Order: sequence, then structure tokens, then C-alpha cells
Amino acid sequence: MVFGCNSIFRSVAVYVYEIVMSDLDIAKSTLYTKELTLTIVKNGKVLFETDSHRISGFLGAIEQLGARTEGASVADRVAGKAVALLCVYAKICDVYAEVLSKKAKAVLEDNGISHEWKEIVDSILDLNKSGVCPFEKAAADLSDPEAAYKEFKALQESLKACK
Repeated sequence: MVFGCNSIFRSVAVYVYEIVMSDLDIAKSTLYTKELTLTIVKNGKVLFETDSHRISGFLGAIEQLGARTEGASVADRVAGKAVALLCVYAKICDVYAEVLSKKAKAVLEDNGISHEWKEIVDSILDLNKSGVCPFEKAAADLSDPEAAYKEFKALQESLKACK
């Protein structure tokens, strides 16, 4: 079997590319290539991915992964203060948001979480874009990540009951 220089170079290039990609780079790449809404990556491995809307995906990830989220990187389509508080609660170290609210940015900065964004906005709207997201309303007066997690879980359950 004969290998050309190009095939060997491609194999080496792919290997090197995988080594130098950070967890956040992997999370962002996975978010966009799979058209997801949330991806969580740690030590080069995708721990969680979803295409669900709202905050339910992140709440599910925390339930499913528990302490394994500590030190992980998150790529999310939309991150408001509620998601930022969950990142603090889950001990996430890096966050990318396609859309990031100014309040989320402040929470991430105050807690030393590295963050990047594509677009920054004043507030996160609900799915109908007719008002502020209910989770953002709930997060408005919250600063304790554990209390926020409990509040968001309760709100999620009440919203499910309304359907």
C-alpha cells in the first residue's frame, strides 16, 4: 500500500488540529456543525448536546452531568443572566454565546468565567419575541447561583404544567 504525501499530511494535520483545539473551540464547532442550541465539552470530549430551546437543555445537562460540568466549556445560542447564573452554579470555565445579554456578561465577569459572544443585547426575549424571557424575569433579582438553579427548576415545572 502506497501513501502519498498529501494523505500523510492530511492525517497529521487533522491530528494536530484536534490537539490544539480548546474545549471551547470544540463546543462552538459542534454547536454550529450539528445545528444545536447547547454544547458542553470537557477534556476534548462532548459531554452534552441538545437542540432544545429555552433553558431546559442546560437544566437537563446539570441534572444529567452533576459535578462533571466543573471546568467544562459551554457553547450556547442564547445566553442571558439565567444561563450565566447556571454556568456559575455548574462551575463552567468558558462560555461562548451567539447572543449574550449585558446582564449575563456582568455575571460571567463578576465570577471570573471566560466568555465570548457574537452579538451582545440588552435583554433576552421570549420565544414569541413579544416580551422578556420568563427565565430572565426570574433571574432579574437573583444573585445566588444555587437559589437561581432551584428557582429555574420550579419555573420550568410550572411552565410544563401550563402546556
